[in-house]
Amino acid sequence: MRAPYDIILVGAGLANGLIALRLRQLQPALKILLLESQAQPAGNHTWSFHREDVSEAQFRWLEPLLSARWPGYQVRFPTLRRQLDGEYCSIASEDFARHLQQVLGAALRTAAPVSEVSPTGVRLADGGMLQAQAVIDGRGLQPTPHLQLGYQAFVGQEWQLAAPHGLQQPILMDASVDQQQGYRFVYTLPLSASRLLIEDTHYINHATLDAAQARRHIMDYAHQRGWNLRQLLREEHGSLPITLSGDIDQFWQQQHGQPCSGLRAGLFHATTGYSLPAAVALAEKIASTLPADAHTLSHCIESFARQHWREQRFFRLLNRMLFLAGRPEQRWRVMQRFYRLDAGLISRFYAGQLRLSDKARILCGKPPVPLGEALRALMMTSPLPGKK
Repeated sequence: MRAPYDIILVGAGLANGLIALRLRQLQPALKILLLESQAQPAGNHTWSFHREDVSEAQFRWLEPLLSARWPGYQVRFPTLRRQLDGEYCSIASEDFARHLQQVLGAALRTAAPVSEVSPTGVRLADGGMLQAQAVIDGRGLQPTPHLQLGYQAFVGQEWQLAAPHGLQQPILMDASVDQQQGYRFVYTLPLSASRLLIEDTHYINHATLDAAQARRHIMDYAHQRGWNLRQLLREEHGSLPITLSGDIDQFWQQQHGQPCSGLRAGLFHATTGYSLPAAVALAEKIASTLPADAHTLSHCIESFARQHWREQRFFRLLNRMLFLAGRPEQRWRVMQRFYRLDAGLISRFYAGQLRLSDKARILCGKPPVPLGEALRALMMTSPLPGKK
């Protein structure tokens, strides 16, 4: 007997949401169901990417989802300020949720917490059972001993200002601020002439951030910039995984044949934590593979993710230098040196498409950290100190 659904997607976040949208576009006859435990899909996030991170064809179907876009961005460090060209785009979860609701209709079910997921079935928290040809688990990165991680932890606040802020483009990194216990910067998106998203961001060895302290940092930063904060519109918290090393075979054995997506499949840029480009590519891969049984789909996703892992090897090497070489409060030196490089190289870095010559250019010259510590960091394959 055929299962009632061709595909059930558990967790209505970015990755599963993009898969559902792409399936509606390319395979509208498929019976799909997107499940979300909360009252609204998409959570409380801002997903950003550089236009060059995706292909022209991919951007065409992403474009209706955009909440904001800018022609370039800035970075700021203690001894460097730089303006870089290249379109930067953001998708607000509120807009993404609205689009999911409009396109999916009854195929999106919210307030539906799940107690158990298998490759072909879902048990709801109320005891109900749902069956499908395949189930994709997209509920975020699960705890694993098989990846050695640092984190990009942040608290972001969206503010309505009392007067225009004067910013024309985002400041992706302002690392001229006090560094404290790790690489710290403030990330700012000008969402309108008098509305800003301000994030206090830290590259640290653990996933948690003192939210109260981060809020004070945001207030102090706004005061220093002369911004009069009138009304807090929303607040978001995040902790993006930054991969240093890992055992990809053990990571996938841990999945036990369960198709998965997004962070749960290890699909994110190892250094920036950005997940949208990989989520877009996976959505297209799945849309070209279905209909398929769970075994076939799981093998397809695993092969895709393993290729992504191989392509990210150099970025993991750089992460070890950032996290393990030199004092945490001096990590900004690594990033400042990087942002002095050629703009094309920086663009290819974000897109995860570095050339061999780019890699050589990044590594050549005197490292901005002690040489011995840099070499030890590059060779590291065990967990971070103090981590299990």
